[in-house]
Amino acid sequence: MSEQRAVDALTASGLPFEITRHERARSLADAAAARGVEPRDIVKTLVVRRGEGDFLFVLVPGDREISWPRLRSVLGVNRLSMPDKEVAREVTGYERGTITPFGATTAWPVIADADLTGDPGRRISLGAGAHGVAVTVPAQEALTHLGARIADITAPA
Repeated sequence: MSEQRAVDALTASGLPFEITRHERARSLADAAAARGVEPRDIVKTLVVRRGEGDFLFVLVPGDREISWPRLRSVLGVNRLSMPDKEVAREVTGYERGTITPFGATTAWPVIADADLTGDPGRRISLGAGAHGVAVTVPAQEALTHLGARIADITAPA
């Protein structure tokens, strides 16, 4: 079960975390309310392909979207793409909409938007391996644990 992989990885990390289960949200605001966080604290985990067999996780605040030119510049590449849902599942072990770097089948590099840092005590909520399941963790501790590279890679949605 994918959710169990995520929970096991979180438990092994030593990070404090809270699991939330809720119905599929109809909006960012609904998801935030169900998880007890602000919309900007919902974090989308996107899988991005740099090249053949070379992927990374990109963490994007819920109220923002990837700025492809910024992300390409930060990574020093001319081309990036999003894999289709089958490839995303194959390389992470998770379905789209449930993807998390915690417990993924491969520990791909993580790049997180700079907007996720800077607020001491901030908590963020990510997918946890199954639809309707989320994990809320301390932002800075989670990003440090994941070895996330922090960069300005998004723009307002």
